[in-house]
Amino acid sequence: MINKISPQQGILPQKQTTESAGKQTGASFQQALTQAASRNEQSIAFSKHAMARAEARGIQVDETLLNQLSDSVERAQAKGATNILAFDATRAFIVNVPHGRVITAMSQEEMKENIFTNIDGAVIL
Repeated sequence: MINKISPQQGILPQKQTTESAGKQTGASFQQALTQAASRNEQSIAFSKHAMARAEARGIQVDETLLNQLSDSVERAQAKGATNILAFDATRAFIVNVPHGRVITAMSQEEMKENIFTNIDGAVIL
């Protein structure tokens, strides 16, 4: 025997009024917007590998460097780059632009001997 379930039995969820649905959507949208904005403020991070390399190679990671790398990521995003080489005369960094993550760090000595592959942009710090 087959038993039919009807909406009157309370099995189906009740519809929300448009007013209460709008309030929930607005609140979740506001939260998502706030989270996205806070992610943009922290637009650069070092992977464990990159941090270990920087320490081993005597590269000081300070606020100035983070600001330079952050600016490089923003400029690269505007051009559509996904993996960049950000460098100056004494150091170089491979950065994944969409995630704002430094993948590796090199000193001046290592830049002379390396070939940089899998990058689609370069930014001078």
